Amino acid sequence: MTMESDKIILDTLIEIAKGVGAHFGSDCEVVVHDLKAEDPEKTICYIENGGISGRKEGDGPSKVVLQTMRALNEGKNLDDKYCYLTRTRDGRILKSSTMYIRGLDGSYRFLFGINYDITKLVNLEEGLSSLIKVQEEEEKDDQEIPNTVNELLDSLIEQSVKLIGKQPALMTKEEKVRAIRFLNDAGAFLITKSGDRISQYFGISKFTLYSYIDINKKK
Repeated sequence: MTMESDKIILDTLIEIAKGVGAHFGSDCEVVVHDLKAEDPEKTICYIENGGISGRKEGDGPSKVVLQTMRALNEGKNLDDKYCYLTRTRDGRILKSSTMYIRGLDGSYRFLFGINYDITKLVNLEEGLSSLIKVQEEEEKDDQEIPNTVNELLDSLIEQSVKLIGKQPALMTKEEKVRAIRFLNDAGAFLITKSGDRISQYFGISKFTLYSYIDINKKK
């Protein structure tokens, strides 16, 4: 019954995705992620206007999806998130929303995402900036949408280094522990063989890596 009901929900989400994509046009990407995918690196079960981010069905999760899967593993509740900024690898700016869809058993089953390309609108606003009053920009916290899980892991590692403000070779043990905590919180270790790449990048053994993770759990 669960599999049948999940298929009905998925078919409904696909129809909605097609409608949203048709209504808002080719600048609107709509994506459905399977939060219980057999392969956690292949979560996209449907995507409309995927050329915006360069993704297709069968591709892997974004940072938001990884964080969602980690939160589910920890038994946390999820809140829908609307109108936040993301960006593509080629620099396009997207206005994004994320909605979590439950199955009939009440568990989180699918993620329904909308990414609207507002790059042209932003450029237009900049062109009219002399006529528009704007507030000073705060530090940007927009998230990049990767094309592959390898790109996602690279991006998360770069963010962890940026958080500390120095390269791993110059980091103290405490700073590496902080960087590893960021990666763990972001769900990086859900990616297959991420431990090998992260330990190599930070110049530590896998044993040391897992000891750093344990240290963070105790805090």
